[in-house]
Amino acid sequence: MEIKEQISRWRLILGQESDKRLSGMTDLVLTQEQDLMDQALASIYNRTELGGFGDQGSGRGAGRGPSNPQISRWLGDVRTLFDKELVTVIQNDAVTRCGLKQLLFEPELLENMEPDISLASTILMLKDQIPKRSKESVREFIKKIVEEINKLLEQDIRRAVTAAVNKRKHSPIPSASAMDFRMTINRNLKHYNPDLKTIVPEHFYFFDRTSTTAANKWTIILDIDQSGSMGESVIYSSIISCILASMASIKTRIVAFDTNIVDLTEKSDDPVDLLFGFQLGGGTDINKSIAYCEQFIENPAKTLFFLISDLYEGGNRAGLLRRISDLKESGVTVISLLAIADGGKPYYDEQTAQKLAGLGVPCFACAPQLLPELLEKALKGQDLSQFGKKTKN
Repeated sequence: MEIKEQISRWRLILGQESDKRLSGMTDLVLTQEQDLMDQALASIYNRTELGGFGDQGSGRGAGRGPSNPQISRWLGDVRTLFDKELVTVIQNDAVTRCGLKQLLFEPELLENMEPDISLASTILMLKDQIPKRSKESVREFIKKIVEEINKLLEQDIRRAVTAAVNKRKHSPIPSASAMDFRMTINRNLKHYNPDLKTIVPEHFYFFDRTSTTAANKWTIILDIDQSGSMGESVIYSSIISCILASMASIKTRIVAFDTNIVDLTEKSDDPVDLLFGFQLGGGTDINKSIAYCEQFIENPAKTLFFLISDLYEGGNRAGLLRRISDLKESGVTVISLLAIADGGKPYYDEQTAQKLAGLGVPCFACAPQLLPELLEKALKGQDLSQFGKKTKN
């Protein structure tokens, strides 16, 4: 990289205040595109200007309040000038630094916003304040996030669950409707008759029809903490819940809690509706939520219980630990997900996490891309201790 290009980049990073120092190193002249970048960045990062989104006369003047048309143009400039990854960072900084939360509900602004899970979490926390004119725009914004996460996870989750659940047992009892054609053909390929041009099977294989009954289906319960710190995890959990609920081979329950409990299972047909069923914020009563979920455990050995929470218990922590211990002893597979997030160190109650780990409950944060693998291993009854270490790498 040439020295002039390096200095130009440092100029964009450091802002207008660095002009004098950097111009002494070389003839510093920003290109037209770099000048637009500089103005877009100065709107939120120039500490000498209050808010940055002011009157248009000076280009970067400090006004007394944001101008919606100007912010719309600014968002358009940012999306044009910067890579997608940088756009989401700049958008989030604009919201937090310049007090633009109230403007997230302006329809023309939402249309220009790059889909981002952090902004989606903010919107869901403020959803009760959304004006009528913006509700459809907000739903469309959330829908974009849902579609992106679905593309990332849906096929892998379906494949993982199918691989784990559809490993059906075989039966010696013959039944034409229960024949395992794939295994029958594979095991009898050596008996191909060239004269007849067909396979003449010596042995037929049949599925055990009792293994597909409702009583033998896996039940997956997602008990989701909807306190304000769990926004990103709530979004991922909701979309995963809807994918699981759409699979006939398993039964899925979706429960949200803070100090109250909301059963959202009936909303699992539409992940956007499900997300709007959450009430982000408030306290936490994990023990109470687990007590509610216990009623859905019909066959403990075929139940997978996900507690998705930072484990900060505002209720009865001793009762919480007893309930988890009882679930484990009954045969339920219990997993504590401290967060479902793309990166960063999770914020959680380390003492409670250690006590759960002492009960044999895996406790770790999980990147969304690893969830299909986690599901498959859990449904197959495999050891998750190494998987927990994997999530820390």
